[in-house]
Amino acid sequence: MPTFLEMAERVVAGEIQHPPIAALLGAKLTAIEAGKARVELAADERFANPLGTLHGGVLCDIADIAMGMAYGSTLEEGESFTTLELKINFLRPVWRATLVAAGSVVQRGRTVGLAECTITDEKGRLVAKATSTCLTLRGEQAAGR
Repeated sequence: MPTFLEMAERVVAGEIQHPPIAALLGAKLTAIEAGKARVELAADERFANPLGTLHGGVLCDIADIAMGMAYGSTLEEGESFTTLELKINFLRPVWRATLVAAGSVVQRGRTVGLAECTITDEKGRLVAKATSTCLTLRGEQAAGR
């Protein structure tokens, strides 16, 4: 059975489809290695909130994807994980931009880990910063995930 990292590498290579939420948003996993992931999204008016700027939930989504892929890339065969907490700081409004969410694992313990993500625009400006606490699941807890 392939590891999470091996499956993610196949997504980047275009051999298998992106996860459904990424496909729905048009977000693309563009790089993956152990403990790191990069997700890109072309943000435009489709994702606007009532005030006309990018809805914060979209930033949460791409950060969650990047951090989840980064954390998942550290899992061993038979392990899975779930997010316990996600926090995000919105630092700059976005109307239209090519966004890059760079996720990385800060700490990977046996059971609990921490991932972080920076989201930047095409000019390299910091748009948002997020963190996620993850719980590694094994055995029965990991079954079917």
